[in-house]
Amino acid sequence: MFMASRIQRRAFSASARNLSRVTVLGAAGGIGQPLSLLLKLNPRVTELALYDIRGGPGVAADISHVNTNSTVKGYDPTPSGLAAALKGSEIVLIPAGVPRKPGMTRDDLFNTNASIVRDLAKACAESAPDAKILVISNPVNSTVPIVAEVFKARGVYNPKRLFGVTTLDVVRASRFVSEIKSTDPRDENITVIGGHSGVTIVPLFSQSKHPELSSNADLVHRVQFGGDEVVKAKDGAGSATLSMAMAGARMAESLLRASQGEKGVIEPTFVDSPLYRDQGIPFFSSRVELGPNGVEKIHPVGPLDAAEEKMLEACLVDLKKNIDKGVDFVAQNPGK
Repeated sequence: MFMASRIQRRAFSASARNLSRVTVLGAAGGIGQPLSLLLKLNPRVTELALYDIRGGPGVAADISHVNTNSTVKGYDPTPSGLAAALKGSEIVLIPAGVPRKPGMTRDDLFNTNASIVRDLAKACAESAPDAKILVISNPVNSTVPIVAEVFKARGVYNPKRLFGVTTLDVVRASRFVSEIKSTDPRDENITVIGGHSGVTIVPLFSQSKHPELSSNADLVHRVQFGGDEVVKAKDGAGSATLSMAMAGARMAESLLRASQGEKGVIEPTFVDSPLYRDQGIPFFSSRVELGPNGVEKIHPVGPLDAAEEKMLEACLVDLKKNIDKGVDFVAQNPGK
């Protein structure tokens, strides 16, 4: 659904006053490089700021040769370089962290990636407190709460501007359905709710054009654990980087479209949500209408069939644990 040609087609006429500065933290990584390239192809982006603990300026020099109008700059891996990369950004994407390896769950990544995200969140809170933050670093169910806690501690938390990127689950669901039904995946609008790992991923086929697929256990499992296919196929060399980059770029594009005045832009995304707060679950992914300030409206989950109700119950149990893990990490490891 999201391709360079689509970006160019929809955004090429955007006026200069609508174009934006976007920052990628972790730009030299497996997700960061293709994500940065896709953003360079987006005419809505005026400036692209690339930062990583190594290789940021090199990636920037390479991508800067692509013949689109945006300027690209890589920043040194220093506190001042990070601050400069963030200053004035409308959107900050965070794909930084280590990838999964075979046999590894997203939770196995937690200790390493939690510290990385915490420290980058501190820099964002200090240098780009009003930016829309898109968290890609796994486990998203825990890293988004980490960012929220860091921002709260510094008095700059705005729940409308923090997003966990779950777009890949939607992309996968649409593609997998199109393979079964021999349809165009761009025409398959599959809502995916919950979180971004395993059983917390709940595809709502009953609300699609193919409600009978809700009982297709193999399809549901593939959507929930599609990332494992990639990890296994890459044989220890990485996880889903290219498809995740596409999903992150699509989410950034949707936010830019909404911020530049387009109405009715909706993406499922993991946000501070009232839907299950009474069950101790302050973050949840559902269909979110986007606007100039970020979250405009959080849509209700809608009617579920019996199979989906059961999946949602399992989702909520794990999701609460994941969120609590992120909150507890910041409380126990506030860092400097």
